[in-house]
Amino acid sequence: MTRRRPRGFSTVPGWVWVPAALGALVVVLPVLGLLARVDAGSFLGLISSESSRAALGLSLRTATASTALCVLLGTPMALVLARARLPGARLLRALVLLPLVLPPVVGGIALLHTFGRYGLVGRHLEPAGISIAFTTVAVVLAQTFVALPFLVVSLEGALRSAAAGYEEVAATLGARPTTVLRRVTLPLVLPGLASGAVLSFARCLGEFGATLTFAGSLQGTTRTLPLEIYLLRETDPDAAVALSLVLVVVAVLVVGLSTPVRRTAGRR
Repeated sequence: MTRRRPRGFSTVPGWVWVPAALGALVVVLPVLGLLARVDAGSFLGLISSESSRAALGLSLRTATASTALCVLLGTPMALVLARARLPGARLLRALVLLPLVLPPVVGGIALLHTFGRYGLVGRHLEPAGISIAFTTVAVVLAQTFVALPFLVVSLEGALRSAAAGYEEVAATLGARPTTVLRRVTLPLVLPGLASGAVLSFARCLGEFGATLTFAGSLQGTTRTLPLEIYLLRETDPDAAVALSLVLVVVAVLVVGLSTPVRRTAGRR
């Protein structure tokens, strides 16, 4: 027999609301400060310049490509970390999640010394006429480097919380591992995969340090929206504020529209 909850019952202690509200203010107040600084009359003119449109378009294209790479590479990585029994799995996980705590500029330097003209891999590509550093490909690699752990963390958590019994039943019925993955595992963790992809996309849109260090700032080629904002900060502060607001709005839409609304049904 299920007991009815008392009216007004909550599992959240009252005192928790105070630090929660303070934490919300830490995030919301800077956004309100940005809004207060925007000149509404000249907003459209500030964000519609040729360089601004080029930067926004480049950011959206590279973020989409980087997110696709994160899904293609991060899904197998999460599966291995969550399901496979490997010696040194802790060290492997630490290395995979390293970009989460690594300063982005350090990641950019690491990418430059790997794929640059004289880098570990780049020096072997250069004779074939393949140059990666300071190209649009470098932007995609930099964004993928910093965003990949977001997908791995989200999907690995979903895999660990999903019951493995369905997979075992499918395997005992003769299903091949690939069939189990396609028909059972992925449908079970699809919300986690979608959440990780959205977080990766949002992180790619905001990437700055690794991109500037590894790809530079060439208009139409490597100058993404965060780099455009950084350059305008000194020459045209109003345009920098307007573009910052655009980036905030895009990020909020990407994360907000992809977050499922929890619905609770009341009992009588």
